[in-house]
Amino acid sequence: MYIAPNLKFLRKRKGFSQEEMAQSLGLNRSTYSGYENEVAQPSLEMLLQLAQAEKIPLEVLLSQNLAQLSISELEAFQSAWRGEARGQNLRVLTTLVNAQNEEEIELISEKVSAGYTSGYADPSYLQELPTLRLPFLSKDRKYRAFPIVGDSMPPVVHGSYVVGEFVQDWLRLPTNTPCVVVTKEDGIVFKYVQNLLQDQQILRLSSTNPIYAPFDVHVAEVLEIWRFVSYISRELPDIQLDHAALGSQIRAIQADLQSALRNQLK
Repeated sequence: MYIAPNLKFLRKRKGFSQEEMAQSLGLNRSTYSGYENEVAQPSLEMLLQLAQAEKIPLEVLLSQNLAQLSISELEAFQSAWRGEARGQNLRVLTTLVNAQNEEEIELISEKVSAGYTSGYADPSYLQELPTLRLPFLSKDRKYRAFPIVGDSMPPVVHGSYVVGEFVQDWLRLPTNTPCVVVTKEDGIVFKYVQNLLQDQQILRLSSTNPIYAPFDVHVAEVLEIWRFVSYISRELPDIQLDHAALGSQIRAIQADLQSALRNQLK
């Protein structure tokens, strides 16, 4: 592995001292110096942080001597994530079709959702899933229905299903869009997506329930993104009226009653 020489190469390329490089990684200078001098090994979390900051795949950081690469080769590695985010590289989307060669909407039940990250491209996995038809959706786009677990995204409640439209180009996803995001670590999550890919190569995922803090997902961890188009629920949303709205409703009812009473007296 080339951890130590690559750390030194990247630091000098940025024009940083060991103290400055250590601060950028949230380390003290002596700890960082130990990594460069090969007297200690950095944690996987620190290496992933460095790889993400330098826009270099982790496997390249570990297995190739960056100092021996040409500038064009290094820049190619640093920009490779853009092709993946835009869907220019092969992104497998296995789908089911009916007898009329129309794409079905696969329904991922809560029971099988844990296996989705390994089975989403497996035809045998998808063939076991129930399907549904929603005639108001476009026939020119691909949709899939995902289970909602927990209480992080009201008014969409636990036990509902979110229907999502497949997103090919992640870079063009408008920020603050509700989406089902499928990640390697967290599996299926339904959140509002703040798109920070262009500058930071991350998606910031937020809930509508304020007790859940936003969290970031690096582009390398993302498998699929499905933009929210509809949801299916057996429960009506719990609508809470504020005092002003409630007062307005009561006054409107009173006005209607008074009007009806006057009409009866005429």
